[in-house]
Amino acid sequence: MPFAAASRRLALAAILLAAAGSAGRADSAAESRGAYLAAAAGCDQCHTDSAHGGQPYAGGRRLATAFGTIPTPNITPDAATGIGDWSVADFARALRWGVAPDDSHYVPAFPFPFYQRLGDRDLADLKAFLDSLPAVSTPRAVGADSKALLARAGAAMAIALEPPHGKWRPDTTRDAVWNRGGYLVATVGRCGDCHTPRDLAGRPIPDRFLAGNASNAGGKKAPNITPDRETGIGKWSEDEIIALLKDGQTPEVDFVGGAMAEIVRNTTRLTDADRWAIAVYLLSIPAKSFPPKN
Repeated sequence: MPFAAASRRLALAAILLAAAGSAGRADSAAESRGAYLAAAAGCDQCHTDSAHGGQPYAGGRRLATAFGTIPTPNITPDAATGIGDWSVADFARALRWGVAPDDSHYVPAFPFPFYQRLGDRDLADLKAFLDSLPAVSTPRAVGADSKALLARAGAAMAIALEPPHGKWRPDTTRDAVWNRGGYLVATVGRCGDCHTPRDLAGRPIPDRFLAGNASNAGGKKAPNITPDRETGIGKWSEDEIIALLKDGQTPEVDFVGGAMAEIVRNTTRLTDADRWAIAVYLLSIPAKSFPPKN
């Protein structure tokens, strides 16, 4: 083989190998980013039946919610019982609109109204991470109680009534730290799911964003996390918010419990920079009293 032709073949082979290596690194980076987002959202906590030794992300945990007791589905890439045969479009529709590939509606115990605001890359990265997991075959999640089944119709109605948020849009008048904190709160952190009260149709009340919820799921109250100095976190420092997100410790040297303890198991897996961004954002939003002043 002439030397020039051989050189070209070797050069082409090197390019193809480099491209393959780059693709592998890109896939690995996407999976790593997706793993971080899944940890921040606590996907493993909801979709793992830890109490009965279930496999990670294989579903089966029975969640007591405002919509009844609901078994969580398998989100490993098993084609028969998980999401292995879902396309990216299927995944996007489920996360953004709460609609499964068979056109059934998830109840908002699955916080799709918040995942609706995820950016396209983050959504794709989550899918890449879930696709990288070992496929686990589990029985189809069945046994939702009658209250949960009835709630599906109400959930579909609430979705139809509520205007879509769309993807998160950065505020160009704010810096990158503030925008990062706002994005995390609005998406995987889904703080408004507990801390914002809802109207009779089940829709979050916009002008009470994060101002506390007197009747959260299970009858529990969720505190005001706006910077109101009397009823919220206005007297907290950034470091105190960061400490709560990292260790669950409040400024009163107490530790959070209940549902917030589960959230802290998510936020403890964030980077220090992301916890700081959340603190910056929360201390900057409009302060509201709880309960609201007339």
